[in-house]
Formats: sequence, structure tokens, C-alpha cells
Amino acid sequence: MPVDWGCGYAVPSFEYVLLTIIGCGLVTWLSRVLPLVLLKKFQLSPKVTEFLAFVPITIMAALWFENLFTQRLGHLPITNWDNIWASVPTVIAAIITKSLLWIVIIGMASLVIINHL
Repeated sequence: MPVDWGCGYAVPSFEYVLLTIIGCGLVTWLSRVLPLVLLKKFQLSPKVTEFLAFVPITIMAALWFENLFTQRLGHLPITNWDNIWASVPTVIAAIITKSLLWIVIIGMASLVIINHL
């Protein structure tokens, strides 16, 4: 139940916020655990397994591409040059190492270095 503090809008109560956080945590946990439990009991076909192998790659590519541009409503996207320059050593590290740990470390380090230049 929202509480009105006389400022023109209602502020949610502590209980409401706490229940929202617990509910979001529960939904997040279930979305991760439920597929694991269900997939232990069922055998997926090789075609489905092969298709699902590409999902992490496409998600990472979409997240990466989204950060190369800054979008403002009603305007064309603006190139984020810091992220593009930080992507160069990161992509090279991905090609050479194929290790997610090294990709993340090099990507973060290159972005820190570029932001401090």
C-alpha cells in the first residue's frame, strides 16, 4: 500500500518494496533452476542441442553490438567510440584465447585504459 508523504506522489511502503524484491528474486531463481531440473529428466534431440549451442553466442553478440551505439529517442544512433576501440583488443583476445575469462578481463582493462587516456 503506497504511503502519501504530502509531496504530490505516493511512495511505496517498505513491505511492498521488500515483497517486490523477494518476488523478483524468486522468479529469477526459478527461471534458472526449472530448466535445469526439467532437462535432467528429458533427453533433447541432437538438432535441439545443436541449436541451443548458438544461443550464448547470439546473446553476447547482441549485447556487444548494442553497446557500440548510444541511442536517443527521435535521433539516429551515435557511435560510442570508446566501446569500439575497447572492442578491438577484446575481439582479438576472443579469437586467440577462446576463453570467456580472458575476454572479459581484456575487455574491462582496455575500456579502463581508454577511459583514462
